[in-house]
Amino acid sequence: MPYDFDEIIQRRGTSCIKYDFAKERGMPEDVLPLWVADMDFRTPPEVADALRQAAEHGIFGYSESKDEYFAPLRDWFSRRLGWTPEKAWLKKTPGVVYAINAAVRAFTRRGEAVIIQSPVYYPFFSSVRANGRLLVDSPLVRRDGAYSIDFADFERKVKEFRPRLFLLCSPHNPVGRVWTADELDRLGGICLKHGTLILADEIHCDFVWGGRRHLVFGSWSDELAEQTVLATAPSKTFNLAGLMISNVFIRNRVLRQEFVREVDRSGISQLGVMGLVAGRAAYEHGEPWLEELKAYLERSLAFAKKFVSEKLPGARLTELEGTYLLWLDFRGLGLSHEEVNDRIVHKAKLWLDDGLIFGEAGRHFQRINMAAPLQILRTALERIEAEFFA
Repeated sequence: MPYDFDEIIQRRGTSCIKYDFAKERGMPEDVLPLWVADMDFRTPPEVADALRQAAEHGIFGYSESKDEYFAPLRDWFSRRLGWTPEKAWLKKTPGVVYAINAAVRAFTRRGEAVIIQSPVYYPFFSSVRANGRLLVDSPLVRRDGAYSIDFADFERKVKEFRPRLFLLCSPHNPVGRVWTADELDRLGGICLKHGTLILADEIHCDFVWGGRRHLVFGSWSDELAEQTVLATAPSKTFNLAGLMISNVFIRNRVLRQEFVREVDRSGISQLGVMGLVAGRAAYEHGEPWLEELKAYLERSLAFAKKFVSEKLPGARLTELEGTYLLWLDFRGLGLSHEEVNDRIVHKAKLWLDDGLIFGEAGRHFQRINMAAPLQILRTALERIEAEFFA
């Protein structure tokens, strides 16, 4: 069936973090928001129908899922990514950020090192610092507008700081890289050599562009799989973030037990019934919707690339290989990061993600969520053009 991704859906007045909390977060109330990574599209109709049926049932007691949730989840990964998990590996949590924090506490002690690769999703920083661990950064290298891994620096810091845990973002948020098999294998080899566990945040795995293919971390190596915690969720794929459900796969039984104990210590026993209902319906019935959505977003990406190239001289759009998050470089304008950010917010009236929240390597960058009707994306880019290039 066709889906109307051009529909402008009114989200103001719905207790929406993205639209309704500008003032509380230090923004003008009339900004156009393209920041937090949820979508301005309705979830698949089958998901809404399943939630409606659950609501009509009218009882919202303690709930858990059996094979009715896991079977479509397993089939989704097997069919789309060529990786077939086992039910015993799965621990459901209220979200990937929750899972990252739980993993930091479960697998490291206070004062121990955790290594990341900036610029990177900002909860990677907070999950380490807030839990009293030592943050070690091996920044990605940007050359000719493209990002790569500095393997020498990564291994040097692993040797020096002996991190127990490596937080990997794959596909990478915000720089949009889809790591190659060789890159992932080299990272895995370093971690195996030095006894570093890997938590792979693969929440954006369903959004990969240009004929690329997402590779589930550790899926090519039994040894590496035993050293990996895999964090996924239906939230980005089907716009379900508010329903608080994610899928954490841990093949190693001992690591899984440690993780489950930490989750138990936090007081989490069961998840909300609506997240379970929505996740099951999404994995069972959401594929046609996703494929049409991806085709729509590919057209939006092509539009953005052409617009930036032709109308925003001095700005540069990083090649987007995965995710629906644009990473726009303003260094060519000759302005300070602070001036660019101030003019975007107070003159162009846009609420984007300030690149500095992703680490110092994000200075002079802005992250733009393109998962919105094309009219909204066009308006945002036109405001940038009018403010900086008119």
